[in-house]
Amino acid sequence: MQRRHLLTAAGAAAMFPAILPRRGARAQGTTKASLRLKWLPQTQFAGFYLAKARGYYEAEGIDLTINPGGPNLLTENLVATGADTFGLSGGTDSVFAAREKNLPIVCIGVSHQQTPFVFVSRADGPIRTIQDFKGKTITTWYTGANSVLLGMLAKAGLKPGDFTMQPQQVSVTPFVDGQIDVVTATRYNEFYTLMTRMGRDKLRTFAPEEQGIVFPRDTLIVSETTARQKPELVKGFLRASMKGWREALKDQKAGVDVVMAAAPTLNRDHQEFMLVEAGKLMTAGAAARDGLFWIDQATVKSAHDFFLEHGVIKAPLDLAAAYDRSFLEAIAVADRRA
Repeated sequence: MQRRHLLTAAGAAAMFPAILPRRGARAQGTTKASLRLKWLPQTQFAGFYLAKARGYYEAEGIDLTINPGGPNLLTENLVATGADTFGLSGGTDSVFAAREKNLPIVCIGVSHQQTPFVFVSRADGPIRTIQDFKGKTITTWYTGANSVLLGMLAKAGLKPGDFTMQPQQVSVTPFVDGQIDVVTATRYNEFYTLMTRMGRDKLRTFAPEEQGIVFPRDTLIVSETTARQKPELVKGFLRASMKGWREALKDQKAGVDVVMAAAPTLNRDHQEFMLVEAGKLMTAGAAARDGLFWIDQATVKSAHDFFLEHGVIKAPLDLAAAYDRSFLEAIAVADRRA
């Protein structure tokens, strides 16, 4: 895995400081705000960095600080408490979990329109179907991916006692070394590492879409207070972010360059691969028609109902309160499309 996986949250803050406004660029009357990412700097977030570097947030009257995430940080908590204004959280599943805990957050946009991760076993091993996860050791992230996996396994007729699920660590080496049977991998990150180390033909993948369900991820969130009291701030943030992402996807060298400036130790080939894959996820499904960050309410409801059916969430959630696409709808479709 890349070196970034070995950093603690404290190390992340030291090595990758917040992206601060350019000297002398802050205009009178701007509103200070922050965006908390779900992980350390990488091209999964290129559009936000490019929008910051090119002054698009400033043009909207926003003095934005980009704060990195890390292994010990939960974006939902930081936004709910007001420590950060905006957050890029785990996904629809993370929003469900937060709302179930009565955290006052609202989703204002969805970055990845399709499930960005898969569950991976060895192609030459005994695991050929989801049912074959029975009796096996699986690692996954307890930040939403675990909920997706539990739902998939429940649909396949497996109960928690039928397998061993463990928190996934910062490296895929335990899987490569044969210590575990199934590992979780994002299509643009860990899967790249697995392909590099083992070869694509050595890997078998299990995707939620194969179960007939999509779990949109990388959700943009704000607190209920911000959504209610500062709607123009939210719309300005979305406009600037979309502009940055449109340009990062069109000029991918610029997208990679701005992230490498923030985190020079990253592997450029990997970051180039990541940006391509992130772009596919961001422009898939309804986003091709309705634009970046679109909230596909039918897909959200389908994911919610799947979790409810399989006991991942215990009671129905108020999706109208948890997902608010009015801020997106206030922006012209032409300005939303990549």
